[in-house]
Amino acid sequence: MKIDAAVCSSARLARDRRFDGRFFTAVKTTGIFCRPICPARPPLEHNVTYFATAAEAANAGFRPCLRCRPDSAPGSPAWELVSTTVQRALKLMRSEREPHSVERLAERLGVSSRYLRRLFAEHLGVSPLAVWQTERALFAFRLLRDTNLPIAEIAYESGFNSLRRFNGVFKQIYQRTPSEVRREGHTGRLKSSASTTVRLYLDYRPPLDWQQLLTFLGARALVGVEQVEDCEYLRSFALEGCRGVMRVAHDPERNRLVVEVSGQEGGTGLYLLNQRLRRLFDLDADTAEIQAVLNEDPLLKKQLAQRPGLRLPGAWDPFEYALRAILGQQISVAAATTIAGRLVARYGESFVDDSGVERFLFPTAKQLAEADFAGLGLTRTRANTLREFVDATLDGRVNFAEQSLEDWCTQVTALPGIGDWTAQYIAMRGLSMPDAFPSSDLGILQALGSKSLKAKPKEALARAEQWRPWRAYGAILLWQSLKSGEQK
Repeated sequence: MKIDAAVCSSARLARDRRFDGRFFTAVKTTGIFCRPICPARPPLEHNVTYFATAAEAANAGFRPCLRCRPDSAPGSPAWELVSTTVQRALKLMRSEREPHSVERLAERLGVSSRYLRRLFAEHLGVSPLAVWQTERALFAFRLLRDTNLPIAEIAYESGFNSLRRFNGVFKQIYQRTPSEVRREGHTGRLKSSASTTVRLYLDYRPPLDWQQLLTFLGARALVGVEQVEDCEYLRSFALEGCRGVMRVAHDPERNRLVVEVSGQEGGTGLYLLNQRLRRLFDLDADTAEIQAVLNEDPLLKKQLAQRPGLRLPGAWDPFEYALRAILGQQISVAAATTIAGRLVARYGESFVDDSGVERFLFPTAKQLAEADFAGLGLTRTRANTLREFVDATLDGRVNFAEQSLEDWCTQVTALPGIGDWTAQYIAMRGLSMPDAFPSSDLGILQALGSKSLKAKPKEALARAEQWRPWRAYGAILLWQSLKSGEQK
């Protein structure tokens, strides 16, 4: 992938945090690659080369710096510049803990394995396996330095079912064994008497409007499942057969979120949890690129100036959010949240967390297979739509796997009771598709209209054309621009 060496040089010499994760500096004399914010003395320009991703640097034979820790760098927006097929492949690779063969990955994408390898070589300069191994080794390094987890458990959490293979891949990338890294000492290790509590750090490129994220999520928090208080987000979850609770706080001085995870005995799916939280809080967004496009619209430019650090609030689970979107059709946010809370209380599984508080889990499609949804405050038509959606999820007619926005909308609107607004809204938040745009949304039409006359959906679509491929962010800004009224 092509990058501008002059821009990279200026950014690394200035240690500009806006470029953190956008590229990596490899030093030829030491064989190490660093983030642009590395505190070490900057090497001479003729001794460095630049890579767009950590996987490329590792594949070229450079090992990660132990001071700036590339394992903690925010996700590279360079991934968004590659072909659609490669983007889908990367998201599939990150959506599951265990690796799959290139052949199986290619089959799920509908292409040949030879073609997929060629795409990775062309766009990323590395193979799918090299990308998977590098990312998992970087994640394992974080767990070795930041947690007390046993090395065997770290191997499993990082996606390696073989400790021998984990040791081999890790040593190849870091030129150290996991045991040597562990002996070198931790920084930021959680000191707690609760052996089931783990602390993770999620870095991001500033700015980040954390308060706006909490305000948005707090207005939609499900009782017993989610909670926003004291500038923190708390949620119950189930991953890898384990139930647990996560608490997310903001550390603005170090441009990161601090996540405390407590669960029952056994693994907690930390790699998947890490990926889901990065999507939930949109930590890998290329805010500079998004702002450059949206600033072309005067209304959005004004809103961006007032609240920099725009992010697209995502969802913990696509199925969960799809049901919540269906519940929210033609009613207020508060009413939809109340009904969703009733659904959780009736059909969701409950458990007691480490502090003795009862928590609930949002029910899965299997748990709702026989649900009639009576008595929740739904119309008969809406209850039928929910049942149809659950059935379609179970029989494969609805597929949450990576796909295009158009394919998703076509797939979902084929079901009775689901229109374009619902499909676009699920895509926007449930699937984190940045170009989704619910053009018929009342809040959007109010924001784009005058005081006495709302805009029409066709007018909203026409205006949003200039926001592509970031129309979802434009929708968030329009909702924020409303001084009063319901927001979707």
